[in-house]
Amino acid sequence: MVRPRKKRMVGIRHNPRCFVPDNIQQEQTDVIVTIDELETMRLNYLENMSQTEAAFRMHVHQSTFQRALRRVLEKVTDALVHGKTIKIEGGDYSMPGGDGTGPRGQGSVAGRGQGRGRGGQGGMGPAGFAGPQGNCRCSACGHEQPHQAGVPCSQMQCTQCGSMMVRM
Repeated sequence: MVRPRKKRMVGIRHNPRCFVPDNIQQEQTDVIVTIDELETMRLNYLENMSQTEAAFRMHVHQSTFQRALRRVLEKVTDALVHGKTIKIEGGDYSMPGGDGTGPRGQGSVAGRGQGRGRGGQGGMGPAGFAGPQGNCRCSACGHEQPHQAGVPCSQMQCTQCGSMMVRM
């Protein structure tokens, strides 16, 4: 019997979306990037987490995180090189929250691939594994500001130049 796939913990709500190239090639297949695959890219590249820290945050083993990250990078590269549409949707994941059903402070979330989380754990690890403490840094001007609990740095704008912040 096949072992069931473990749900990945996704820390922020990603709405389904689609990216279409300017010059659409005829009969190109779409590239589907799942929400949990997008989360691997967000944690590793935007939040600047190591694979070990990000895997801990998603409640998976580091080698599982590494395979998911490689798979999504191959998908995005294929889409960019061959002019394919990228659709972000679906996946097998859970979202942390105070009530176990959605991102922190956003209440219940429903939809495909979004199930019960892990109660009040909230997906935050111990000190050194991101969490509510720490700083966010602007990738454009280098300005640092304190991290706001429940708000990913990648969704914060720099107070100096207006660019998006990244996790330190």
